[in-house]
Amino acid sequence: MTQKNKMGTAVVTGASSGLGEVFADRLAQRGYDLKLVARRKDRLDALAGKLKSQYGINVTVLAADLGSDTDLEKVAEDLRNDKSITLLINNAGTSTLTSVTKTSVIKQKEMVNVNVTALMLLSNAVLPQFLEKNEGTLINIASVLGFYSLPISAVYSGTKGFVIQYTKGLQEEVKGTNIHVQLVNPATTATEIWEVGGVPLSALEQSTIMKTEDCVDAILAGLDKGESVTYPSVNDQNLIDAYEDARIKLLQGSQTGQPADRYTQN
Repeated sequence: MTQKNKMGTAVVTGASSGLGEVFADRLAQRGYDLKLVARRKDRLDALAGKLKSQYGINVTVLAADLGSDTDLEKVAEDLRNDKSITLLINNAGTSTLTSVTKTSVIKQKEMVNVNVTALMLLSNAVLPQFLEKNEGTLINIASVLGFYSLPISAVYSGTKGFVIQYTKGLQEEVKGTNIHVQLVNPATTATEIWEVGGVPLSALEQSTIMKTEDCVDAILAGLDKGESVTYPSVNDQNLIDAYEDARIKLLQGSQTGQPADRYTQN
């Protein structure tokens, strides 16, 4: 049996550019066969050809708009029926970075459809077979804007907040199994999502922008370490630990059944 068959098939959404394209390359290096999902078939075909030639792996291309119910269901059905899948990276995302009142309802729905609905349904498509085999890896790409909102990010931050809580819930569901669910919270990364969102990378503080290759390598290093939550650009582990500790303490502090004193005392 070849190494690639041992690794199984990795599915990468949003694979035609940015993090997704780099994920495809890095996973091909590791010996995975690939299933690449994105809207732009020409880019997917070019990437597939390059990876096949360079690494001798099998690559399947699924050209689909994950914001479309019809396309999303086709991809979900394909994933449900592919028992070779051992890894899914929900990387596809979109953004419109402007105030809610200046963002069309169509654009707002698109963010919800791609960032929330597609991620949820594709996770649902692979988890039953992972549970049946008692193995598999799911990586969901959220954002630091999932726990912090800007005046221009209300909808985008809301969608990424869903990814964070949904993924944490999945982690609780698969406890005690050999399934690994990794939540990733990148900060500013040099991908097309900024141009799409209306804020060019040139308008940002350049020292805060991480290269896509560095971001993916950090994410996969976190995966190899068995991290449940990965912050590619946060150097101080104490910040991460303090945030998690405060989050749990706040939940515990809410479990009293009584209004807080500040609401009952004059």
